[in-house]
Amino acid sequence: MTVSVAAIDLGASSGRVMVGEVGADQLELRAVARFANEPVRTSDGLHWDPLELYRHALSGLWTAASSSPDGLESVAVDSWAVDYALMRADRMLGVPFHYRDERTAAGVERIHACVPFAELYARNGLQFLPFNTIYQLAADGLADEAERMLLIPDLLGYWLTGQMVTERTNASTTGLLDIRTGEWDTELVTRVGLRPSLFTDLVDPGTAIGAVTDEVGEQIGAPGLNVTAVGSHDTASAVVGVPMQGDDAAYISCGTWGLVGLELAAPVLTDEARTANFTNEGGVDGRTRFLTNVMGTWLISETLREWERAGFNVSLPDILAAAAGVTTDVPVFDVQDPRFLPPGDMAGRIAELCDERGLPTPATKAELMRSIVESLAHAFGSALDTAERLAGRTIRIVHVVGGGSLNRLLCQAIADRSGRPVLAGPVEATALGNVLVQGRTLGAVSGSLEDLRALIARTHDLARYEPRA
Repeated sequence: MTVSVAAIDLGASSGRVMVGEVGADQLELRAVARFANEPVRTSDGLHWDPLELYRHALSGLWTAASSSPDGLESVAVDSWAVDYALMRADRMLGVPFHYRDERTAAGVERIHACVPFAELYARNGLQFLPFNTIYQLAADGLADEAERMLLIPDLLGYWLTGQMVTERTNASTTGLLDIRTGEWDTELVTRVGLRPSLFTDLVDPGTAIGAVTDEVGEQIGAPGLNVTAVGSHDTASAVVGVPMQGDDAAYISCGTWGLVGLELAAPVLTDEARTANFTNEGGVDGRTRFLTNVMGTWLISETLREWERAGFNVSLPDILAAAAGVTTDVPVFDVQDPRFLPPGDMAGRIAELCDERGLPTPATKAELMRSIVESLAHAFGSALDTAERLAGRTIRIVHVVGGGSLNRLLCQAIADRSGRPVLAGPVEATALGNVLVQGRTLGAVSGSLEDLRALIARTHDLARYEPRA
């Protein structure tokens, strides 16, 4: 049996609707819609535009349904983590904030004043990121007025079906889920001044949420289409889509962020892991995603945007080709410096950091891009070494998936700086993980995550990069 399913895959800079054909020996993807996901700055801060994303999703679903001869059997939504909408009855209160909005600093102070970070880590297993949901809610003036909180993919799921639920892998990124039980930590929720009733029932990947409403079914030309829960945190779906073949493999899900880590059977909650800022997030089938966030291609894309705003017409392939030709030494800087979080003048901030650290400032655009690539690769390699040490695992192969897998200069630099072979691809690992879980739920494929990954390995070509001296 082969089934046709749709994946609404929303990244922090772009979105897409993909159709997957899934069977025992078949795994194909085709994009039916691609669209930008641009934040909007207003007088009160930086926001997402979920209505625009939903409009694109519905349009993409209409195209998906009309171009699938046998019809769609299911659809699932995944997105970036931590951000949310506050709801009262069936209405959204305000416009969801962007995790890069500056307001989160006040939330960090409020939370840590009542729950020290060491205790938080023991309870939720999460690395410190100033925009984790727990901090955002503490800084949100509308939280007291809301009846429910929905993470972004669950918001779209609600608009599709009328059902309010929270998918567990994404809930694990909020800081309010008990790392040991996988349930909402109601004692922590109350202690930080929130109401347990704010949080909806949890569902696991593979759960049928419900059919689309009659109105949505008419809009997309697919009445009764089922909506399925998958790993709705896009990294959870991306890790399903990593064709790992053994316990000696690590992954880098490389997009706006670079998520570097391992898949484990249980969390690592040691003081060393906390100090190293490694996180334990929920994975599909109860696995643990033990990883750390490293600044990803955000640095590259934001640098290109700044050049475009300044009137320079520079394409990514051209600047990467020029960067590959740089033979002089370039500075390797700390990509994790907080100054790189907000949008803006990355070139100026990099020059500022280099000046502070006594590093030479890149003199040309090609040198600057090569410096960014080498700095990202250095950070990835360092994170791999740390993951290996903290988890007691030996990493012999590194899988790079997502958009960064197409960046040959970056993949080779990761191999060189980590001293490990890199297997690059698939690019659409998140969408593959999404449609595979749907396909397994529908019975088109069966087995463990390892079986699903073996299907990816059989049906997709990977590029291999060997480390050079």
